[in-house]
Amino acid sequence: MSSGHVLDSPADNLTEQVEGDSRKQELPAVPDMDPSEDTGFTVKIQAPGTEPTDFQVSPLAMVQEIKQVLMDREETCCRTCFSLQLNGVTLDNFTHLRSIPGLQEGSILRVVEEPYTFREVRIHLRHIRDLLKSLDLTDGYNGVEGSSPSFLSCVTEECLEENSKPKRKGEGLKQMSCSPPDHILPGSKERLLVPLLPHTNSGKSSGCLKVLTMSSWNPPPGNRKMHGDLMYLNVVTMEDRHFSITASSRGFYVNQSTTSSFNPKPANPSVLSHALLDLLGHISPVFKKNFSALLKRRGSTHPFERIATPFQVFSWTAPALDHTMDCVRAEDVISFRLGYEEHVPALARDWNEELQTTRELPKKTVTDRLMRDRAVFKANSDFVSTATRGAMAVVDGNVMPINPSEEPRQQMFIWSNIFFSLGFDVRDQYRDLGGEAAAHAAPLLDLNGVRAYWAVDQEGLFLIGTVVIDYSGYRVTAQTIVPGILERHQEQSVVYGSIDFGKTVVSDDRYLELLDKPSKKLRVQRHLVLNKDDTAVELCSSVEHKGIVGNDGRRYILDLLFTFPPDLNFLPVEGEDLDPVCPHLGFPKLHPHRLVCLRQELIDAFVEQRYQVFMENISKSTEHDREIAKAVGTSAIKSDPITTPQLPSTTVTPQDQDTEHHSLKNVPVNNIQQGSSIKHVFSSLGDAFDIHFNPNVFCAGVRFPKESTEDIQKQKQQLKEAAVFLISNQIPAFMKSCLAHTSMPTDGVTLTEALHQHGINIRYLGTVLEYTEKIPQKERLDHVYRIALCELITRCAKHLFKTYLLAVEPSALSASVSHFLNCFLGSFADAGVIQQNDKLASRRRSRRRRSRASVGGAVTSWSYLTPTDLWGAIRAEAQEYFHYSLPCGSIEEAVDKCRLQRITLLREIAIKTGFQILLREYQFDSEDKTVFTEDDILNIFPVVKHISPRSSDALYLLRCGQSRVQQGCLKEGCELINQALGLFTNVYGALHQDVCICLRLLGRIHYILGDYSEALSHQQRAVLISERVLGLEHPNTIQEYKHLGLYCFAGGQSVTALRLLYRARYLMLLVCGDDHPEMALLDSKIGLVLHSMMACDLSLKFLEDALVLTSKYQGPSSLKLAQSHHLLAKVHESKGDFRAALTHEKERYGIYRKQVGEAHEKTQESSEYLKHLTHQAVILQKTMNWIYKTGSDTNIPPFNLNSPSRVWIMEQLNLITGIVLIPLSNRDLEKLRTDAQKTSQLTRNDVQSVEDLQGAV
Repeated sequence: MSSGHVLDSPADNLTEQVEGDSRKQELPAVPDMDPSEDTGFTVKIQAPGTEPTDFQVSPLAMVQEIKQVLMDREETCCRTCFSLQLNGVTLDNFTHLRSIPGLQEGSILRVVEEPYTFREVRIHLRHIRDLLKSLDLTDGYNGVEGSSPSFLSCVTEECLEENSKPKRKGEGLKQMSCSPPDHILPGSKERLLVPLLPHTNSGKSSGCLKVLTMSSWNPPPGNRKMHGDLMYLNVVTMEDRHFSITASSRGFYVNQSTTSSFNPKPANPSVLSHALLDLLGHISPVFKKNFSALLKRRGSTHPFERIATPFQVFSWTAPALDHTMDCVRAEDVISFRLGYEEHVPALARDWNEELQTTRELPKKTVTDRLMRDRAVFKANSDFVSTATRGAMAVVDGNVMPINPSEEPRQQMFIWSNIFFSLGFDVRDQYRDLGGEAAAHAAPLLDLNGVRAYWAVDQEGLFLIGTVVIDYSGYRVTAQTIVPGILERHQEQSVVYGSIDFGKTVVSDDRYLELLDKPSKKLRVQRHLVLNKDDTAVELCSSVEHKGIVGNDGRRYILDLLFTFPPDLNFLPVEGEDLDPVCPHLGFPKLHPHRLVCLRQELIDAFVEQRYQVFMENISKSTEHDREIAKAVGTSAIKSDPITTPQLPSTTVTPQDQDTEHHSLKNVPVNNIQQGSSIKHVFSSLGDAFDIHFNPNVFCAGVRFPKESTEDIQKQKQQLKEAAVFLISNQIPAFMKSCLAHTSMPTDGVTLTEALHQHGINIRYLGTVLEYTEKIPQKERLDHVYRIALCELITRCAKHLFKTYLLAVEPSALSASVSHFLNCFLGSFADAGVIQQNDKLASRRRSRRRRSRASVGGAVTSWSYLTPTDLWGAIRAEAQEYFHYSLPCGSIEEAVDKCRLQRITLLREIAIKTGFQILLREYQFDSEDKTVFTEDDILNIFPVVKHISPRSSDALYLLRCGQSRVQQGCLKEGCELINQALGLFTNVYGALHQDVCICLRLLGRIHYILGDYSEALSHQQRAVLISERVLGLEHPNTIQEYKHLGLYCFAGGQSVTALRLLYRARYLMLLVCGDDHPEMALLDSKIGLVLHSMMACDLSLKFLEDALVLTSKYQGPSSLKLAQSHHLLAKVHESKGDFRAALTHEKERYGIYRKQVGEAHEKTQESSEYLKHLTHQAVILQKTMNWIYKTGSDTNIPPFNLNSPSRVWIMEQLNLITGIVLIPLSNRDLEKLRTDAQKTSQLTRNDVQSVEDLQGAV
C-alpha cells in the first residue's frame, strides 16, 4: 500500500503488522528447503502432426496439470481426450513427475489420442464451450465457474503505441490524451456508474456458431452403442446450415439425421475428426475463420483474466446480457437441481472424510506441508462452492427436508453429504439468549470459533467443515456430517461438554489433553464446573463446546460459538458493576441478543498491554529478579506467529503525549491499574505472567465449586477490565491511528477490518461515531465519520431488508427489491406505488406497464412500505442495535446534512445483501418518478462466509522476507519473497490475495532497484489478481492501480500512467467520494504527471484540490502541506505566473521555518527557491516594461519557461508514495536481478498449470 497506511484486507493487514513485529525481535532462521525438490527442468512435448516443443515443468507437478496446460495452449487446445507417453509407456494422470522413472531433462512426452467415453465427450463439450466463451464476460457477471471480470487491459489498451514519436500536431493530441472525462475532474458532483465496467472489444467474441446443443435423439439405441455411438449433437453454423453430429468412441462425424428422422449413418462425404473443433472447421468456413481469430485474441490476453478463482466472486452490478443457448449450462442445471449426480449418495463426495483426511496428511518436511496445505485448500474451496450451491437450492425449495412434517423454519436438509440448517430459533433454543436475533448471530460466532481452532491446527482434534451463507433473506449454515451423529441421540454422542446449557456436564481425559494446546493459544483457562449432582468436572473450554467421537474414531469438537469470553459492555449482569469509566460512557448497554463476545484481537492487545505493565513493575526489582521475570514472561506471552493474529502496539499513552491525541482518552488506562496489586491483576500462576479467561464465568446455569470462588472473582474482575480496556484504550487507539493515517479506511469493508484489527466489534460502531463527534480533531476525522455513518445506515438497512425479503413471494422478488431501494435511496415521495412489468407479451412490442391492481394477485405487505416508514425503521434499528441516534431521517438529509453519496450507499447495501443491479445511470434526484424499476434488479447472489486456509511455510517466508528488506538486506528479502510467491502459487493457484501481496512487494523492490520492466510485470499481475479476487472497485484494487500508474510513469509510459491514475480516482469517487485524505495523495500524483507533460492548467486543478484536502486532514502546519504548496509553486513557475508561485512558496517557507527552524536544509532550500522566483519575476517585469515602453518585442531574447526535470518529478512522486530509494552498487543490483529471475522462473511457467488443476474432472 502506498505509504503503508491503508488497511486493504486481512491478509494485507497481516503483512503490515509483521513489519511492526519485526522491529521488536529478530525472526528465526528460515527453514532449510531442499532445492532439488522444486527445481524445474525442461521436457519436450510432441503432439500429432507437430514438431516437439520445449516445456518447463516442476517435479512437484502432476501429469494431469501438464495436460491441463496443453488444453489451454493455442496449438493443442482442440484436444481433451489424450494421454502422455514416455518411451511408449502411458503416464498416470495423478502421478507426480518426480515419481516417474526415466523422466529427465530433454525427455520427449508424446501426445497420444485416446478413445472417447461418454464422460470424455462431456469433458470435451465443456472445454469447447469454455473456449468459445473465453472472451465473454457473461459467466463473470453471472457469478459462475469461478469467473469474474477484469478491466485492466481495457483501461490501458489505447496506450500500446505510446512510445512512438508524435506526429503532426502531436502536442495537441498529447494535451487531449491528458484530459480525463468531466466526471473525474476535481469539483465534479457527478457520480457515474457506467464507467465502472468499461466497454471492451474483447467482451464479446465474434460469432463462431449459432447453436450447439444436445440432440433429442439421445441416448443412442442399443444397436448404435454397438457401433460406438456415445451421444448426438445438433449444430447450426453461422451460414445457417443444420447438422446432426455423432460423438463416437473414435471421434466426431456428421450423420444423416434430421429433426424428424433418425439416420445415424455417416453423411457423404464422411469425415471423422478426433476433435469436434476440427470437424466444425471443416463443415463451416466461417467457424474456422472466426475461431482462429478468437484464439489469437484469447492468446493476447493475460492468463490471469481467464483462469478460475478458488472462491466465487460476485459482481454487484452488470450490463444487460443476452441469454444464449448453452448445452453445458443446461446440463449442469439438470444434474445439480433435479436429482442426478449430486443427489445420489453413491456418487456424492464425502466432504467430511475429504476435509479430515487432508488435515491428517503428514507435515514433517516442507514438501509434506506444501502438499498438505495444497490438499486442504483445494478440498475446502470445493466444499465452499458445493455448500453455496446447496444453500441456494435449499432456499429456492429444490431440496427435500429430512423433517418435512415440521414447520418450514424448523426444517433441516441434507444435500451432497452436507447438512443444512436455517438461522431461526428452533424449539426456543435461544429463548433466554435473545431469540431470533441470537439464532441469527450464532452461526457466525460458531464459524469464528471454528476459524480460531482451525488456525491452532491441533493434531488429533477435528473440526467439521462450516460455511455460513446469507441468501434471499435466509441465513443458512452448511456443515459436514460427523459419521454416526444422525444415527443416535445427542446424549449418547457427547463425551465432553454439555447439551443442556451447563446443567449436565461431562468431561473426557483425552479431550482435555487435545484441548490443552488450543486453550493456551486462545487464552482459555482450565477450570472446574459443577455437574447437576454437584461433582466437579474439569473443562478447558466453554460448557457449550461439545466433544463427539464419530464412527470413524475421530474426536470432533462442535458448537464453538462461546470460544471467546463475553463482552460485559453489552451484557448487563445483575449484581455486577463495571468500572466507573463504563457507566460514564453509557455502558453496559442492552444488545438485541446475549451472544456478545470479545474478539481475539482484543484479547491479544489486552494481554500485550498487561505484559508491559507487568514488566514495568518487575523492572523495579534487582537485575537478577528482572531477568528471571523476563524469561518467564516472554515464554508465557509467546504465541505462534502463524496462527495468532497480531495487533499494532497498543501501549498506554504517556502523560506527556501530544495534546492533539491526549484528548482522545477520557480516562487513562493507568488509572485502572492503580490500587491493584500484580497478584490481583493477573491469574493464579503467582509471580509468572499469565492471563487466561474463563468463558463460563457469566454463563447462566453454570455453577462453580466453592474452592474456585476466589479465582472466579478474579476472572470476573479481569473480564471487567478487558471491557474497560476496549472502550478506554482501543477505541482511542483506533482514532489515533486514523489521525496519524496509519489506518485509512475507504469503505465499509476496510473500516470493519481496521476496527477488528484493534479488537473492536462492529456493535461499537455507534460508540465510534460518538467519539468522532466529540473530539477536537473532528474535522480531521471527517472521512472516518462519513464512512462509519454510511456503514451504520447500510447495516441497519440490511437487517430490515432481511426481514422484509422473507415476506416476499418468489415471483415478486425483483419488484420488492426495487421497491425497497426506491424507499431507501429515492426522492420520489410516492415510492409506495408499485408497478409490475411481468407480462406474457414481448417487451419489445409494448413498454406499457400494468399497475399492481391489474396483476390479479393479492396486495402484499411489503408493497405498503414508504420512504418515511423505512427511514423511521432505520433510525429505530440504529438506536436499538448500535445505541446511536441518527442525525438524518431521510435520504435527503443523509446527502445534504451528512454529505453521504447515494451511489456509495447503493454499493454498500448491494454488497451486503447480495443483489445485483443493472449497469446504467440512475437519476436519484428525480422527484416525479421512481429511481429503480424491477428490470433493474438482475439477480440475488449469496453472501458467503467461510474458512480461508493459508500456507504456513509461505507466510513464514513472506514475513522473513519483509523483515530482511526492512533491515536493508534487499537481496535476501527479494529471494525469500520470491520463494513465498512460489509456495503460495503451488498451494492456492495463481489467483489469491497472498499471491497479490507478494507480487506487490516484489514490484516495489524492483522499482527501488530501478528495474521498471520487472516492477511493471509484477504489479500488472497484482492488479489483475486484485480485480479478479477482491472486486473491481475494492480499496485494495484502487491501491494496486496507483502503484501500477507510478511504475508506468517511471518506465516512460506517461499516458498509460495517467489513465491508470484516472481509473483509481474514478473508483475512489465511486467508493467514498472526493473528500478523503487518500484523494490528496492521488491528486498530487496526477498533478505531477500532468506537470511533467506541461499540461499546467489541468495540473493546477488536481494540485489545488490536493492542497485543500491536505490542509484539512494534515493540519495547517503540516510538512505535507508545505510540500503541496511547493508543487503548486513549481507549476505556476512553469506557467510564468511568478506572483502565484511566490505566494505558495512563501507559505512553504513559513511552515518549514516554524516546524524545523531557519537552519534546516529544507528551510534553506525554500529560501533559495524564493530568491530564484523573485529573480525570475523581476526579469519578466523588466521585459514587460520594455515592451510597454517601446511597443516592440524585437531584440528581446525569448523568455524560457522550463518544464520540470523528470528526476525532480520522480523524487516528488516517491516522496508522496512513501518510497525511499536505497543506493546500491551496479554489481549488487545485477546480482539481485539475476537471483530474483532464477527464483521466479519456475513460478512463472507453472502458474497456469497449478491453477488449471481446478478444471480437472
